[in-house]
Amino acid sequence: DTGVFKEDRYFDVFIEYARPRPDDTLIEATIVNHGPEPAALTFLQQLWFRNTWSWGNNDQAKPRMQGVDSIGLEIHHEALGHLYFHAENPDDLIFTDNESRPEHRLGSKPQGYWKDAFHEYLVHGNSKAINPNGQGTKCAALHRLKLEAGETRKLRFRLTSQKAIKPFEGFDETFQQIRNSADRFYGHLQENIESPDERLIQRQAFAGLIWSKQFYYYDVEKWIAGDPGQPAPSASRHHGRNHEWLHLKNADIISMPDKWEYPWYAAWDLAFHCVPFALIDTEFAKEQMLLMLQESYLHPNGQIPAYEWSFGDVNPPVHAWGAWRVYQMDRKRNGFADRCFLEQVFHKLLLNFTWWVNRKDVDNRNVFQGGFLGLDNIGVFDRSIPVPGGGQLDQADGTAWMAMYSLNMMRIALELSLQNPVYQEIAIKFLNHFLAIAKAMTNIGESGISLWDEEDKFFYDVLHFPEEKPIHVKVRSIVGLIPIFAVEVLEPELLERVPRFNEHLDWILENRPELASLVSRWNEPGRGHRHLFSLLRGSRLKCLLRRMLDEDEFLSSYGIRSMSKIHEKHPYVLHCEGKTKHCNGSSKVDYQPAESNTHMFGGNSNWRGPIWFPVNFLLIESLQRFHHYYGSDFKVESPFTSGQKLTLEDVAEDISNRLGDLFRRDDQGHRPIYKHHPDIQLNPQFKDCIWFYEYFHGDSGRGVGACHQTGWTALIAKLLHPRVKEN
Repeated sequence: DTGVFKEDRYFDVFIEYARPRPDDTLIEATIVNHGPEPAALTFLQQLWFRNTWSWGNNDQAKPRMQGVDSIGLEIHHEALGHLYFHAENPDDLIFTDNESRPEHRLGSKPQGYWKDAFHEYLVHGNSKAINPNGQGTKCAALHRLKLEAGETRKLRFRLTSQKAIKPFEGFDETFQQIRNSADRFYGHLQENIESPDERLIQRQAFAGLIWSKQFYYYDVEKWIAGDPGQPAPSASRHHGRNHEWLHLKNADIISMPDKWEYPWYAAWDLAFHCVPFALIDTEFAKEQMLLMLQESYLHPNGQIPAYEWSFGDVNPPVHAWGAWRVYQMDRKRNGFADRCFLEQVFHKLLLNFTWWVNRKDVDNRNVFQGGFLGLDNIGVFDRSIPVPGGGQLDQADGTAWMAMYSLNMMRIALELSLQNPVYQEIAIKFLNHFLAIAKAMTNIGESGISLWDEEDKFFYDVLHFPEEKPIHVKVRSIVGLIPIFAVEVLEPELLERVPRFNEHLDWILENRPELASLVSRWNEPGRGHRHLFSLLRGSRLKCLLRRMLDEDEFLSSYGIRSMSKIHEKHPYVLHCEGKTKHCNGSSKVDYQPAESNTHMFGGNSNWRGPIWFPVNFLLIESLQRFHHYYGSDFKVESPFTSGQKLTLEDVAEDISNRLGDLFRRDDQGHRPIYKHHPDIQLNPQFKDCIWFYEYFHGDSGRGVGACHQTGWTALIAKLLHPRVKEN
């Protein structure tokens, strides 16, 4: 604790934006001196253009801003047109250019006005740093304020496409109207959420999602070649990072994982963002799902770009799941099934699925090595690089993700077949993929070893070394629970409308009964005569849930841990033929409930114990689908050894409530996410400002990692949203 907030000697600055029209933005800054004494504050409302003119493209005119006494600031831009900026009673308008100071790069000192001019002027008193002619490509409305103790001051600004003689006339009334409109929107959305605290949490999660939108620009070919007007980059770029992605030309508004710590898109994160987005803006959610599949993103070989650090890395294939969920939520919200959207996504995902089969099933065994797969340091090995010693890792989660992907694609194909029966054939293709994966999981490479360990009743990765017997890597982690995600329930009404698909199901039962025996008994109708497609039969599902719902293993007070707590006292150490095979300096995996104790993937991410929202959310949805089939007669003990029997829907609701408890105030008014931060817990200025962390301490619930991760952690907004409980 640096002590900067002691005695409340700080300013709060609240910035609000309101748009009566797309080309008219009202800006209000509310500044509060919380301290016990008067204090001075210099406030700059800045505007600047992205510096694209220095790239050396002769076809682009340089934009400009010009101070005009009667209107404030006149702005000219080739693409944006003419705009006008107004500041109410500033002490000054100061100007410079958004250009880097050349001597920092070349050692020369040419004349000009540089991007650090405002710092030079305000901090060092260098008045020559700013442009006295009142023009440039960067401007600031300067306010020199002196606030009394406890005083609040409001500053008003306006950016518009129309000249206005009285730009602030009716400003407050318009601002309040738009604020009231937003309140009505959320009031209607949240009308069935009784708790004021939950309404606050959900609305702030939505706000974080919206705030995390960002313009993202990356043209790989141009980046490698360099800009015509700049020194040539290193030749190493031509064979360095992302050199195989020359087609990638991104210039779009994209939802970021965290605009502060992760200001670049991550494809598998984005699928999770779109689910809560669909509650408030289904069109944007659909646009985002389609964006990653456009020709300027999707690789010609079918791979979806992972993230800018390495577009060729591999993340879990959740895009089909995300698109299907957005489609369902859109239909429910708007009363219209956007099959055009679903069909667009499906056609591109056919390419992506083929890429997975061709590139990640290296031996054509329907067992997937996958690589990184988004769970960072969860295993003994760095899964983004080859296994040391020439080994091969068959991943329980990589293979289960593909089983889930197959069922997602099967379900989408069946939906599309309701209007075009041809899609039944494609649904059959994905059913066959699912069954082939299920078979492969039971007999890895015809070695007789299964990903399922009969002794522990759990799924593990299988490790092969040349001329050695394959072994289970018995790290009890979320990897072994991911097969739960591969579940789909089909309504009898749907099956009646897809006769060709039904015919194929009968053919499998008659001609390939050994395949049908490896998965759930889809021919046995469950509650409501529904049919279940899953990697798990009921007995095996109960075995997994026994471990998942054990508070000494996965079940935390705040959700499902990413690794079993059993490894806290019993770390896993990999032994092969009596020798420990070292991996990245350590072969030990132990339970680490918060920050990572390794430098793998930068050390700022940890899947060896913390609670992560994406996998918890998928577990909840999967349990709900299982309940949709099994009904109230299928119960499990939860928590394990408690003696309490719950339906799978009740288990899902309990996990959802535990995740909600991360953010809710407890009996003492504390939020578990702020564990060890008493000033935030108790200070009325902070306690209701919710931070949406990247992940959470597996025992205490304390927030860890990036603290504005209202990307996938915004899934809490969906979990807090009421759903109709099944009878």
